[in-house]
Amino acid sequence: MAGQEKDMSFLDHLEELRWHIIKATAAIIVAATLAFLAKGFLFDVLIFGPTKPDFFTYEFLCKASQLLGFESFCNTNFDFEIQSRTMAGQFSAHLWTSITFGFIIAFPYVIYQFWKFISPGLHQKEKNSSRGFIFISSILFFIGVLFGYYIVCPLSINFLGTYSVANLVHNDFDLNSYIGLIRASTLASGLIFELPIIIYFLSKIGLVTPEFLKKNRKYALVIVLIFAAIITPPDIASQIIVAIPVLVLYQVSILISRIVLRNQKKTENNG
Repeated sequence: MAGQEKDMSFLDHLEELRWHIIKATAAIIVAATLAFLAKGFLFDVLIFGPTKPDFFTYEFLCKASQLLGFESFCNTNFDFEIQSRTMAGQFSAHLWTSITFGFIIAFPYVIYQFWKFISPGLHQKEKNSSRGFIFISSILFFIGVLFGYYIVCPLSINFLGTYSVANLVHNDFDLNSYIGLIRASTLASGLIFELPIIIYFLSKIGLVTPEFLKKNRKYALVIVLIFAAIITPPDIASQIIVAIPVLVLYQVSILISRIVLRNQKKTENNG
């Protein structure tokens, strides 16, 4: 297989990449079509779920706050309306939301196509050490999406949906603005949870070391807090809820980088 890779020209690689992209795109389109047909579930249950008082996150945080002696997230009757102000607004929102959902569902297959493209150029030892890449990266992505949907979205909606500068001003949100918040929160969280995978490959090619990560931990902390402040309401509790998992991921990334470096040294010593 390695010999075949060496014989392939640049154009051959581009052609192979094109077919992998086509297959990944086809999977996204199929998943998006299914999402498009399930309009009721997609919007009534998923997209507008965080606007309902009985949403899981609000009930959980309400009970948790009551155990701690105060009440928070227990009054989530949002006094705002979501409107579509353009003729094609609802259809456009339906289409692009379906595509986003299709990408999330098809993510394992997209990663599989990416792996199929790069794996022939790897040595057998590299393939063995990267075993489980598709499964682990998919699990991390789905956990991140769930974190964004069940944590980031409700916190943001609870704050932004009830925020008011004056009693005279009533909140009437545009449909695309609301869906944009849901989309950005879920996809951004899903991609951020890929941090250990990214650090693994950066460590494999020598661009990142555990010493570098530990040395710059304080800067990473500042970046994480800034990120948490951007995507969450400006209260300490919400920012801590978002920041803690990201910091845990950073610590896990340091551990992964250390393991990669240790294995590389063992391989060099054995060689």
